Amino acid sequence: MAGVVPATVKASGYTRKIRKIEMTITLEDLRPAEGSTHKIKRVGRGRSSGRGKTSCRGHNGEGQRSGNASKRGFEGGQMPGYRQMPKLKGFKLINKLKYAEINVGRISQYKLKEVSLDKLVELGRVSKDCVGLRVLGNGELKGAVTVKACYVTPSAKEKIENAGGKVELV
Repeated sequence: MAGVVPATVKASGYTRKIRKIEMTITLEDLRPAEGSTHKIKRVGRGRSSGRGKTSCRGHNGEGQRSGNASKRGFEGGQMPGYRQMPKLKGFKLINKLKYAEINVGRISQYKLKEVSLDKLVELGRVSKDCVGLRVLGNGELKGAVTVKACYVTPSAKEKIENAGGKVELV
């Protein structure tokens, strides 16, 4: 089944003889990896087996009955953990969209003819990970400004248009 063939290995200036084993594997040689298999749990074979009487199913109730297939995540009628999570304090949405918010009073401080999310990111006033701009109506606006935003409050829109500017929803 196995044959030994002498081989010579040359490495970094010295020669060493080693034994190289040639082997053919057949179906009879195949075995499961050690620890990957175990004896099956035989239940209902008397008290001395340790798994007799109730056969590891407990006393009465749904789990004791035959044909029981409880749902994944079912916790016996109690509110399951995966549904409780949003109720816990500190729960954060993993896919929440971040919007930049700016008041009308702040727009006049930047002295821009056109205000958009890109311009504010360029100025360094808004984070790059914001997906849209929301304009709020706090403060007063001096001068005409074109505002490009995804949302503008009614009071902000009124103040911008009264100052001679215009609002574009993006």
